[in-house]
Amino acid sequence: MLKWEYALLVRRRQAAATDAGWEIVFIWYGPDGSMIDVTPYGDTALAHLNRAGDQGWELVSMSEDPSLPGNAELHRYHLKRPKPASPQPRQRMRPARRTLST
Repeated sequence: MLKWEYALLVRRRQAAATDAGWEIVFIWYGPDGSMIDVTPYGDTALAHLNRAGDQGWELVSMSEDPSLPGNAELHRYHLKRPKPASPQPRQRMRPARRTLST
């Protein structure tokens, strides 16, 4: 049976740490629970989605949070890919029984 793993790419517009005004930040939430700032890998959502696609991820849906006021944007890109098959447990080889010749 095919199993899936899921990830989330979040695009957020937020106040810049400097006086530059606003900045766009991209955060990757991986299937292992990791949260990584991937902003340095690209400046557009398409750049990040293409990079994820190169790694086997498929875009499932996209959502926007309309409840945020004014310039605060929040977009969520939901992705999935087939989960790698876990290796089958190795079967233990039993040593052949030796018979002693008399």
